Amino acid sequence: MPSECIPFRETNYFSSFICDYLDQKPELKEFYHRFPTIENFKDQIAEKEASFPEKNRKVLKQILQAQYTSVDSTQLTQDHISRLSDDTTFTITTGHQLNLFTGPLYFLYKIISTINLTKELKKEYPLYDFVPIYWMATEDHDFDEINYFNFKGKKIQWNRKDGGTVGTFDTNGLDTVFEVFSTEIGLGQNAERLKSLFKEAYLRHSNLSDATRYLANELFGDYGLVIIDADDKELKQVYVPFMKKELVDQVAYDSVMSQAKKLDDKGYKVQVNPREINLFYIIDGLRERIIQKEDNYYVNETEIKWSKDDLLKELSEFPERFSPNVIMRPLYQEVILPNLCYIGGGGELAYWLELKEYFNTVKIPFPILLLRNSVLIQTEKQVEKIKKLKMTNTELFLKQHEMINRKVRQISDIEINFDPQRKHLIEQFKALYILAEETDVTFLKAVKAQEVKQIKGLDALEKRLLKAQKRKLKDHVKRLAIIQNTLFPNQSLQERTTNFSEMYLEYGEELIPMLIEKLDPLKSEFIIVKQ
Repeated sequence: MPSECIPFRETNYFSSFICDYLDQKPELKEFYHRFPTIENFKDQIAEKEASFPEKNRKVLKQILQAQYTSVDSTQLTQDHISRLSDDTTFTITTGHQLNLFTGPLYFLYKIISTINLTKELKKEYPLYDFVPIYWMATEDHDFDEINYFNFKGKKIQWNRKDGGTVGTFDTNGLDTVFEVFSTEIGLGQNAERLKSLFKEAYLRHSNLSDATRYLANELFGDYGLVIIDADDKELKQVYVPFMKKELVDQVAYDSVMSQAKKLDDKGYKVQVNPREINLFYIIDGLRERIIQKEDNYYVNETEIKWSKDDLLKELSEFPERFSPNVIMRPLYQEVILPNLCYIGGGGELAYWLELKEYFNTVKIPFPILLLRNSVLIQTEKQVEKIKKLKMTNTELFLKQHEMINRKVRQISDIEINFDPQRKHLIEQFKALYILAEETDVTFLKAVKAQEVKQIKGLDALEKRLLKAQKRKLKDHVKRLAIIQNTLFPNQSLQERTTNFSEMYLEYGEELIPMLIEKLDPLKSEFIIVKQ
C-alpha cells in the first residue's frame, strides 16, 4: 500500500504555533529543550540516565507488574516491564483519555508513533532499551468528552451519571451501547471481531480503566506496549515532594505564567493558564480543585477545609487523594517514568511548550516533544474516484468551496478568469488619472470611485459566471463534494472524527500492521495512506 506526504502547514488544519515549532523558528527555541531528531536523543538519554533515581524504577516496575496481574499480556510487554528496573532502559510516552472504544482514529496514531519511535531508537542506540508507554488519563473527569464514538456518521453514546474520575466509572449501561453498535456494524468476520473486542473490553470488566487497558493491550500487545494507570498510591508517593512544593510555594503559577506571557507577546495562542494551586482533591466520587484563602486550604465548592499542617499531613498519609491538573500532570509523568520523549497532538504540544521553565525550576529534565503522526486513509475505491476527478492531495485539504471553485475553473470549457479584463481596465484608467491630475481633487476622487466600481462589476460578473458553470457541471461538483465529505467528515480531519472500527471493517487484522509499516514518527509531514 503506497503512501504520500504533505507538509502540515499546507493542510491548513494545524496552527501556526505548531507549524513554527516544526520549522524550528528561532522565536520558539527557548520553549523546548531538544528538537526531536534521532541525533538529539543521545544527550537526552545521558541527561535522564544521570538524573532518574533507581528507587523510582523499582516502584514503577512493581506497580506495573501488579496492574498487569490479571492481563493476558504478551511476552514482549512482560519483558519491557521487567527491563524498566535497568538503568539502561527508557520510555517513550503518549497519553490519551479513556474514550469509549478508543474514540477518534488518532488514538491509534499516537500509540503507533510511540511504538515506531522506540524501534528507531533501538536501531540507533543498541546498547539501550526503549519501552513504548500509553499513559491512560484515568484521573480525567470530563466525561462528556469520552462517552461516545462516531460510526459511519452516527454518534454511539454511553449515557450514565457523571462525577469523579473516569477511570473508576463502572461499566454499567454499556450492554445497551453494545446492542446499538452490534446492530449498526453488520455481518462478516471483521464485524464479529469488533463485536468481540467491545464485549470483552466493556462487558467483562467492571471499570473503564480496566476496560481500556484490555482493549489497548489487545490492539498493541504484540508490539510490547506498556499501559500505565498512574492513579496509584505508591506512584503518587514518589510525587509527594513536588505536590508539597506546589501546595506550599505554588511554584508552577509564576513559571508557567511567565512563559505563557512570552508566547502571547510573540502572537501565539496560549493553550492553558495555570491556577495558583494546580492540584485536585479526590474523594468519594469527587474531583475538585484545591484553593487557598489566607492561611487555610479548601476543596472548591465543598465544606472540606484544612490548615497548612493538616493538609500536608493529609498529603503524606493519603497521596492517592491528590490529583495533578493539566499543568502538573506532565511533571508527574516525568518524575515517575524514565522518559525521553512525549508524543502528542498539536494542542498537547502547545501546552507542553509553556512548561519548560517550570521543569527547570523543580530540576526535572524536560522531555523531547514530538508531534504524533497524522494520517488520511484512502480505500482503493476512494483512490480511484480521486484519480478520475483529477484531484491533488493539496486540493483535498482545501475548504470545500475553495476546492470546488478551483476544480470548476480547471475543467470548465469557458475561461472563468477576468484577470485580462481587469488588467485592461486598469490600463484605461491610467490615462484618466493623468487627466485628473491636471484638474482638481474632486475629479480625481470621481475617477478612483469609478475604477473601484468597474472592478467590482467585473468581480461580480466573474462570480456569476462561476456560479453558472457550477450549475452546468453540477454532477461533477456533487462528486467532488461527496468524496471530500467522505474523507473529511463534518469538514474535519478523518482522524479527529472517525473511529478505528470503520477502518477495521475494511482492512481487518491488516490495519495496525499496515500503519506500523507506513508511519514514520520523525517525518514531520501529514501522511496519506492509499490502498
